[in-house]
Amino acid sequence: MSDHPYLEDAFYVLWSRLTPDRVKPDITKALREAGERLDAIAARPRAELTFENTLLALDEATEGLGEAWGRVSHLISVCDSPPLREAYTEMLPAVSEFFARIPLNQDLWDAIKAYGETAGARELTGVRRRFLEETVTDFRQAGADLPAEKKARLEQIESELSSLTRKFSENVLDATNAWELVIDDREQLRGLPETALEAARHNALEKGHGSESDPRWRFTLHMPSLEPFMTYLEDDDLRRRMWEASTAVGAREPHDNTGLVDQILALREEKAKLLGRESFAALVLERRMAKSDERVFGFIDDLHRRSREAFEKENRELEDFRGGALGEASVPLEPWELLYWSEKQRRDRYAFDEEDLRPYFPIDRVIGGLFEIAERVFEVRIEERETVCPEPGSSPGASAAGEGGPVEVWHPEVRFYDLRDRDGRHRGSFYADWHPRESKRGGAWMNPLRTGGVTAAGERRPHLGLICGNLTPSVAGKTALLTHREVETIFHEFGHLLHHLLGEVEIKSLNGTNVAWDFVELPSQIMENWCWDRESLNCFARHHETGAPIPDELFSKMVAARNYRSANAMMRQLSFGRLDLELHARYPRYAGGDLEEALRRLLRDFVPPTRTPLPTIARRFSHLFSSPTGYAAGYYSYKWAEGLDADAFTRFQTEGILNPKVGREFVDRILSRGNAEDPLKLYVDFMGREPDLLALLKRSGLVRE
Repeated sequence: MSDHPYLEDAFYVLWSRLTPDRVKPDITKALREAGERLDAIAARPRAELTFENTLLALDEATEGLGEAWGRVSHLISVCDSPPLREAYTEMLPAVSEFFARIPLNQDLWDAIKAYGETAGARELTGVRRRFLEETVTDFRQAGADLPAEKKARLEQIESELSSLTRKFSENVLDATNAWELVIDDREQLRGLPETALEAARHNALEKGHGSESDPRWRFTLHMPSLEPFMTYLEDDDLRRRMWEASTAVGAREPHDNTGLVDQILALREEKAKLLGRESFAALVLERRMAKSDERVFGFIDDLHRRSREAFEKENRELEDFRGGALGEASVPLEPWELLYWSEKQRRDRYAFDEEDLRPYFPIDRVIGGLFEIAERVFEVRIEERETVCPEPGSSPGASAAGEGGPVEVWHPEVRFYDLRDRDGRHRGSFYADWHPRESKRGGAWMNPLRTGGVTAAGERRPHLGLICGNLTPSVAGKTALLTHREVETIFHEFGHLLHHLLGEVEIKSLNGTNVAWDFVELPSQIMENWCWDRESLNCFARHHETGAPIPDELFSKMVAARNYRSANAMMRQLSFGRLDLELHARYPRYAGGDLEEALRRLLRDFVPPTRTPLPTIARRFSHLFSSPTGYAAGYYSYKWAEGLDADAFTRFQTEGILNPKVGREFVDRILSRGNAEDPLKLYVDFMGREPDLLALLKRSGLVRE
């Protein structure tokens, strides 16, 4: 073992050695070594330039730094602590500046251009030709052709964006963790499902509130606590308090993101102008499937137009339902009433309560069923490995890193799996971390930890990745019972993971999920379809006590209720996409003004009417503001890719939900191909035609069959 644990070139990461005190020396060393490799490329005599010593060398130059910093960033996401946060914050500017400087290095850029003019470069074909074209475009889009003074300013902007977006993320996490609601009277909790009550009671005990004989119930802003609270609790005032707290995340001191949002938007706008683009959206979208903000605005407006009549009808019907139930006139609801009365109306209309599905979704069965479906459709084999979780800073046993021994993880709940293809080849491995902790950021995500590839000796190395979520946890040793939406989350993230682990592109930076952001959600969102089909559900949706499948009557209700308020669901996603695009395509309209008020006016036709105005998500919108780019000018990608996945899934519906032939073609033509070709071509290779939005509208119940 080396003295630089973050830099160890080991497939099985020894997480216990990755302590905060090693961040600075290890990342400093990685920065120096990566810089030396880049300098060597830049200094190479122009007559000696080849694909291997120029482009491949460039692809490999920052690999060690990327993996090391990826481990630091990952630990910040799942094991946040003051020492780790301090170390991360100290090194973040240096790392950000380093990566920002790469395309601004004139000597390096000259070397790449010089190679591009060689006979060898002109003869490139296939993936290697695409890599050259993508590299040249990357450099130019990042400012390689700018004069020196503009390059210097661009570096400053990237550094500032890294710090500001990191602070935004910290504020969201800290504000979420800072709030709690402890109840000592169970009568106040009428309507809450038993699973939510038991989780709240157990959480209170863990935090020192109450006792077994004198219980308390603790609620937080983490989704497994917040969602059932807002959906089922009868007490209107308590729901109001929870709603006010959740919408205040990022909007109040000491965690107010208002100023940060303005600063981030201004810096992105300045960056775009430096690079000769009209807006940050124009800069981002020229490399996406959509190509331009005009096309995205048109896409959003088209879906808005098609959904508006149903949206308004749904809102009137909910107002009428509430008024009738209370013997009152129909009036707009309060925001904290929306989920509560929606659930009541859904029960009344379909005699369906989503909580009735929980007993059929024990987490281990869900994961086992997911693996079975993946094995049948995509012809892979998934095997769980034994894990160990030593204390940070301890000396792990030698077996922790062994090929056949237990694999070290960062938390006792984390699991580890190997994935092999139908020939038994080890394609990759992954960690899974599914439950919330205060040291873990919210949401669900997949990250690559290592991209494999072909070695000089022709050996293919496996990929390594992880999936994380914040799903309903186990309580008092009982199995965790999930909601159907949480099941969809597991399938969704696993789709991203398959995209990474099944990649076969020889150029690492073109592999897996390194694709256009409005294409990257296709492999994840298509997986959610298997959560709705009877044949695939029978693989895993079985009662946690009896093993019985979902009864036909309950399944019929579930399917019938699928599109309940689907126009509202559509409008919610469109509102996020419109907010994002408006800010990044038309920022000067909003600079210096009351951004929140302006956005509320903009989105009034996208949100249900409420007596208390609905605040926007802007100041807690981590997708947009927790990294220098992230989903900025790209949140529409979810709905865009939803159109792709609905359309692509029609092949499975026609040829067989568990048809391995279709699955094999999806792997061969999309999952394994990464960014080897234009995403539209990959899609056409699989479907035989361009995408058709009609499948999405049909699935959403917004057009008749």
